[in-house]
Amino acid sequence: MDLERLKEIEERFNELTRLLSQPQEEASSYKKYAQERAALSPIVDIFNEYKKITVEIEETKELAANKEDQELNLLALEELERLELRKNETEERLNSLLLPQEPNDERSAIMEIRAGTGGDESTLFVADLFRMYSRYIQSKGWKIELMSTHSTGIGGFKEIIFGVSGRGVYGQLKYEAGGHRVQRVPATEASGRIHTSAATVAVLPEAEEIEVEIRPEDIRIDVFRSSGPGGQSVNTTDSAVRITHLPTGMVVTCQDEKSQHKNRAKAIRVLRARLLDKAQWEGKARESQERKRQIGSGDRSEKIRTYNFPQNRVTDHRINLTLHKLDRILEGELDELLSALIKSDKRDQLKKVS
Repeated sequence: MDLERLKEIEERFNELTRLLSQPQEEASSYKKYAQERAALSPIVDIFNEYKKITVEIEETKELAANKEDQELNLLALEELERLELRKNETEERLNSLLLPQEPNDERSAIMEIRAGTGGDESTLFVADLFRMYSRYIQSKGWKIELMSTHSTGIGGFKEIIFGVSGRGVYGQLKYEAGGHRVQRVPATEASGRIHTSAATVAVLPEAEEIEVEIRPEDIRIDVFRSSGPGGQSVNTTDSAVRITHLPTGMVVTCQDEKSQHKNRAKAIRVLRARLLDKAQWEGKARESQERKRQIGSGDRSEKIRTYNFPQNRVTDHRINLTLHKLDRILEGELDELLSALIKSDKRDQLKKVS
């Protein structure tokens, strides 16, 4: 643990506290100081806890050294064991907080879920995943916004794209990127055989307009009438929008809104996020041949999780974690899974810097 750095952070925190207690000439200065202090506050709080525990350990060691009072000696040894455990836990928390912050973690995100192998069953699985994420997003107080859907006539989706707005959204949801597999007996299966279907999830950090410039000459915009399941027309005007990014060949289609203008705006947001993601992935590839941005290889085709209905089981293959609570996870209770993934990721990062 880097004690020197922690002391520097503590000194800066105290300096910011002093600055905030003085009149500020500009409101922007106060806001800047307040934001910096708020960011350092969790580290300082835990560092103070660490220092307190360290003092308690030294005091308890003195008591444990007293051989005359055996009862006191025994109590001191038990307390010492408990304090050492707390100290180790506090050190781990401090090490995690001292890791460099991923630049995208505080961003909002755009999620894309697509049906894979499995026919109609895979489209129903996409609907299940979307419902699961919707429940989780709602529990976090984040905002969800549908960008584009390609529904089937049986309640499933071939593809669904949606935005998630809130602080730290991408940092939490980025671990969902990859291949998801479901094992269950389809409702249409008369013989009761278990089928395996798949879906892929992409999680993109939302890009600001100033970060990704989309030049008018680089895109082709086509408009057409929106269609529903089976291809039937659901709109009498040409409100659906298809944007093709000519340099990369990326195509984004949005048709859920009745307004062509709104569909165009959403399509541009999705395209901008994809372009930012592509640029960042290419940058990572140049830095590391492993292209390891997320737990595992980071490859979106990689199978990351299996949902087994007969056994009420969810297995995350990246960290070999199995939970027998599929029903609750599908209701949006993802905290246990995501916390384990984040801890594993932090542990890997700490190994690299140690």
